[in-house]
Amino acid sequence: MAALITVSAADFAAALPNAGALAGLDVGTKTIGLALCDAGWSFAGPAETIRRSKFTKDLAALAAFIAVHHVAGLVVGLPLNMDGSDSPRTQSVRAFARNLAPLGKPVLLWDERWSTQAVERAMVAADVSRAKRADAVDRLAAAHILQGAIDALANLSSGG
Repeated sequence: MAALITVSAADFAAALPNAGALAGLDVGTKTIGLALCDAGWSFAGPAETIRRSKFTKDLAALAAFIAVHHVAGLVVGLPLNMDGSDSPRTQSVRAFARNLAPLGKPVLLWDERWSTQAVERAMVAADVSRAKRADAVDRLAAAHILQGAIDALANLSSGG
């Protein structure tokens, strides 16, 4: 059976076990930012950045990350246009998500329109140097994406 790929937090939650860590992915052309949340889906934090190469190597790196951290599901940032429509980049990320099928994990495609900008603004406000921002932005954006998704999942479980 193919792993679920959805934009619905409710469908994603239904495909997951009762608990388990989730991973957030900020998929770029050169890097994949990774974030993790706790098994109770309370808080997300940045984890690491994978330098993109051939997809088979990227998939192997993701599989290793999932195994080490016992990840139950994946939240992939979906870069929609500001009007909510798809762009060539959106289509690329959708294809990337479909190619994650060998991992056997449910995938939630999560609107990431403001994630990178929000993270950049916060780092500039904190006076983080440009070099340190460049190094951290992908995994911090992944954490921002993942936090939005787990907040939505928490609202589902609390009936909100």
